[in-house]
Amino acid sequence: MSTETMNKDILRGGQFLVKETKAEDVFTPEDFSEEQKMMRDSAKEFVDRELWAHWERFENKDYAYTEECMRKAGELGLLGVSVPEAYDGLGMGFVSTMLVCDYISGATGSFSTAFGAHTGIGTMPITLYGNEEQKKKYVPKLATGEWFGAYCLTEPGAGSDANSGKTKAVLSEDGTHYLISGQKMWISNAGFCSIFIVFARIEDDKNITGFIVENDPANGISLADEEKKLGIHSSSTRQVFFSDTKVPVENMLSERGNGFKIAMNALNVGRIKLAAACLDAQRRVIGEATKYANERIQFKTPIMNFGAIKSKIAEMVTNTYADESASYRAAKNIEDRISIRQAEGNTHQEAELKGVEEYAIECSILKVAVSEDVQNCTDEGIQIFGGMGFSADTPMESAWRDARISRIYEGTNEINRMLAVGMLVKKAMKGHVDLLGPAMKVADELTGIPSFDTPDYSELFAEEKEILSKLKKVFLMVAGSAVQKFGPELEEHQQLLMAASDILIEIYMAESTILRTEKNAKRFGEDSQQIQIAMSQLYLYNAVDIVIKKGKEAVVSFAQGDEQRMMLMGLKRFTKYTNQPNVVALRTKIADKVAAENGYCFS
Repeated sequence: MSTETMNKDILRGGQFLVKETKAEDVFTPEDFSEEQKMMRDSAKEFVDRELWAHWERFENKDYAYTEECMRKAGELGLLGVSVPEAYDGLGMGFVSTMLVCDYISGATGSFSTAFGAHTGIGTMPITLYGNEEQKKKYVPKLATGEWFGAYCLTEPGAGSDANSGKTKAVLSEDGTHYLISGQKMWISNAGFCSIFIVFARIEDDKNITGFIVENDPANGISLADEEKKLGIHSSSTRQVFFSDTKVPVENMLSERGNGFKIAMNALNVGRIKLAAACLDAQRRVIGEATKYANERIQFKTPIMNFGAIKSKIAEMVTNTYADESASYRAAKNIEDRISIRQAEGNTHQEAELKGVEEYAIECSILKVAVSEDVQNCTDEGIQIFGGMGFSADTPMESAWRDARISRIYEGTNEINRMLAVGMLVKKAMKGHVDLLGPAMKVADELTGIPSFDTPDYSELFAEEKEILSKLKKVFLMVAGSAVQKFGPELEEHQQLLMAASDILIEIYMAESTILRTEKNAKRFGEDSQQIQIAMSQLYLYNAVDIVIKKGKEAVVSFAQGDEQRMMLMGLKRFTKYTNQPNVVALRTKIADKVAAENGYCFS
């Protein structure tokens, strides 16, 4: 595919809202190559053998076993999937790195955290921001698991406000090294890492600076005890103290004052990888819950036969299918954007940084949506198991506890909700996404006379796609009016931003789900996709309800009088079905298929 063709076909980040995406242009899990399927199977085999079979060891705070499994993952090459071959990695594309992150993360949050912290924020800052000497010295050891990495950003007074850290870096009199002093907390892998990526402030710089710091206790580095946590029990999480720790000047990462940029870009990658890390957890919970529901007899019948259980299973499965669809759609967009930039002469570092940054909105959307779905999935998993679900003898309660951190990691979901809309508005102001034109058209439509023609919905998803286009109008109506009313001060109206963000999230997730199913129906036949069609319709139905609730919440909070009445009428018009789906029938159809297969069967 030529660069020109790729540029034309690939939407920029956020443009899904204002430009049509064709089903054939999205990447789906059904598009995995043979090599990617082999990587997936290799990761699953490792997880089943080393992690799932020993999940109790992770619950019993067996930190040594987590480290042992990390070393085994390194021997299999799983720690170096995204690392270029020049530094002893596998040099695989972004989709493949997502795939490994997905399937290696489903058994236990303890290992998932260790893996994510090492391969992401422990290794990636050096790969993407390090100079050649730094990469040659450190990355091969990290890629093979000879060394492990950790990331020191958070401090007692610097969490979401990452640039407010107090850790200091003072240049020595002879100019050969910096002396770092300060306290970092919630540091994953601290107990067994070889190097830290440390962020500190030089003098009174506006922004923090990144450093590569080797873990040497004799060099003013000390650790607090392991934190006592709700979940991820065998993830080593400790406070790290630096007291005049000597760091050679050549270990500064990138440039002075560039640390905040490094931290933010690392979070963009971390957000979409976190979404991937929540996928297989859902599949495994669904598998365990389905097996239990098929085997558990009450009132002389398996509880899977009861509508209440079918409803839960169907919703869990539908959300997982949607999460897969959106995650891999965005991953391939990022991979293609990286390829375009490399074809244009960018280095691997520049291409990957800019490729991910382009889709920062989608990364935040996915982080929120999938982390909340995994929490709901594990919660319903406990409910299906009943009293046994509450027992530590089954893996449900640990899955629920492990899932909880995902809504806090990589920027809280509240931060990410506000970021998604904030970044979209900034893109619009830079001219990267035309929001103003479509928003004005929606405003004109509100005062116009609606069409009363009977549409032709004979084609698959004809009505669903029309509803999707109308949901986009709801967002443009709400966000457009809010921007007009509040201007630059919109970021101070956090509740409005969060309501608008929930609308944006549902649009992206529902569209991704429908496009995946439409693409597969076209190439495999509609008959083969009947359950996927049901899931797409069910997801959209639920999404419409959320859009109605959040749209109304926003409108009644910032509009008054005639403007409010007009916007509420628009909300009603833009969320109206011509043919309401039979929700109970959809859920029953989905649950019956999963029951027959005894687990999740759509990837």
